[in-house]
Amino acid sequence: MPLLRALHLAFLRGPHSWEVVPTAAAHSCSRAVLQGDLNDPSTLPAAMVGISIVIDCATSKPEEPIRAVDWEAKCAMIQCAKAMGIQRYIFFSIDKCEKHREVPLMDLKYCTEQYLAASGLNYTVLRLTGFMQPLISAYAVPILEEQSVWGTDDATRTAYLDTQDIARMALAAVRRSRETSGKVLILSGPRAYTVAEVIALCERLGKQDAKVTRVPVGLLKGTRALTTAFQWFADAADRLAFAEVLTSNVDFSAPMDETYELLGLSPGDTTTLEQYMQDFYSRILSKLKEVGAESKQRNLYL
Repeated sequence: MPLLRALHLAFLRGPHSWEVVPTAAAHSCSRAVLQGDLNDPSTLPAAMVGISIVIDCATSKPEEPIRAVDWEAKCAMIQCAKAMGIQRYIFFSIDKCEKHREVPLMDLKYCTEQYLAASGLNYTVLRLTGFMQPLISAYAVPILEEQSVWGTDDATRTAYLDTQDIARMALAAVRRSRETSGKVLILSGPRAYTVAEVIALCERLGKQDAKVTRVPVGLLKGTRALTTAFQWFADAADRLAFAEVLTSNVDFSAPMDETYELLGLSPGDTTTLEQYMQDFYSRILSKLKEVGAESKQRNLYL
């Protein structure tokens, strides 16, 4: 089935624009921008006119109620897609969400997977383990600036993926509809890292020692218990529950051999975390050298 037009919902909360990517076969750079609001179901039908494929990777902002976007808006989106005759629906979820339903965000992701499966749409669920991009602001830049970074001593491991590789895999799932229809695929990076290993990698590539502030897992649990007692802290408590899972010795990774075969992709084309960080540091350190700066200079802006 040719890819006609794909509605790309990337973190669309409130009155944000939705980007429509035309024919993949033509590889055209032309785009049409439609206005829509995930929290306003009345805007969805007009935005879906002429759309045949939806790639849904929207999620709530930290300051927004999780349920409003990650459940109510998703249900409205799926209902509208069914009513509008959408041919293909790609939904981004979280790895191991079915095993940690005590975490509101993971519970809603799992519930949305079940709702989508029962909708009758031609769908594929892509469960993600972790993104490489946030590691730049969380570890790579602060270490260069000699600022403190947050670390834990737990054995939680995450197989991070470059967002560009995730996009490539999503498009492959669209193109290979027969092979991936109705499936739940876990998208995992080539290797899983602990937080300590990520920090060590940044230290080695950036040639800079890190100032690490250790966060006891017990502190996260205690803070969550405290915030749960107050209704106005409910959203913070929900997100602390997710942080608690990320520091509970869970392995967020999965074998990818079968997934690569289904998607028709080569494992060798997937960026490793070391390659990603090496590229970042080589460009940043080269630029600092050009301007005569040192890596320990503060206020490194990207």
